[in-house]
Amino acid sequence: MFYWVLKAVLTPILRVFWRPWVEGAENIPVQGPAILAGNHLSFLDHFFLPVVIPRRVTFLAKSDYFTEAGVKGWFKRVFFSGAGQIPIDRSGGKASEGALRSGVRVLRQGRLIGIYPEGTRSPDGRLYRGKIGVARMALEAGVPVIPVAMIGTFEVQPPGQLVPKIRRIGMRVGRPLDFSRYADMADDRFVLRSITDQIMYELMALSGQEYVDMYAKRAKEEIAAARAAGTSVPGGRSAPAPAAGSAPAVGTAPAVGTAPAAMQIPAAAGHVPAAGTVPGVPSGPAAVAGERPARPVAASAPPRGSDDHVDRAV
Repeated sequence: MFYWVLKAVLTPILRVFWRPWVEGAENIPVQGPAILAGNHLSFLDHFFLPVVIPRRVTFLAKSDYFTEAGVKGWFKRVFFSGAGQIPIDRSGGKASEGALRSGVRVLRQGRLIGIYPEGTRSPDGRLYRGKIGVARMALEAGVPVIPVAMIGTFEVQPPGQLVPKIRRIGMRVGRPLDFSRYADMADDRFVLRSITDQIMYELMALSGQEYVDMYAKRAKEEIAAARAAGTSVPGGRSAPAPAAGSAPAVGTAPAVGTAPAAMQIPAAAGHVPAAGTVPGVPSGPAAVAGERPARPVAASAPPRGSDDHVDRAV
């Protein structure tokens, strides 16, 4: 009930001030379960997607929103709990397992789940490496993943800015990605990594963002450390002091502007994989019904021991 009351109150306000537009809304099913996977640019991302679609969306939200102290924390706790959002521990592993299971249960009830594979807001407006929880939920629940790219919310309210600016924002909804052929491979981390990278590739194409093959959390830590030390961030740029009301900039990180690692197709291939396919895994006629697909192999395998390439659930 609270969800619908909140939507009724906020929708006219958001439509008047930010005039949200949407492309591809027809890709969101009128009924039936699906995962809406989005890029995460701003706190405002949570509000605009429910405004433009008639169905209820249950989001996986970081557990900090439910435990923060003070008046601000109380407001967040009441808001997210009342809206039926699912708290998730972003440290990954067993700590996140309960939230993923809850998400699968919601999907099996025929509902929509919203998730941000990056796990946190982008510190600089770029798209970062996705975590594999979205792939696990899709395979375990047997549902399609629909990429949803937020456009302009970073410019309206980047992390650290309290008051949002008034300017138009938008959303681009991609075609559903069907990974059902890999349903019996939900415990294969190579498959999960490749599926997640396919989702991030679609988000990159829809949003036009530059892709950085590292986790957003690590990028935030490097920016903070560079500022504290007065040194340069990766790429040789100096870490500037944050301007009032703006988000921090960051230098060039590894693999900036390239497709996600498992999505990097050899030059000889000469084409981009079709939506819903995983590099290295048979698709189309080659994927015979009842035949277990071969394990996908990333074009650039992550080095062992590199925290940047440790696959995390959420």
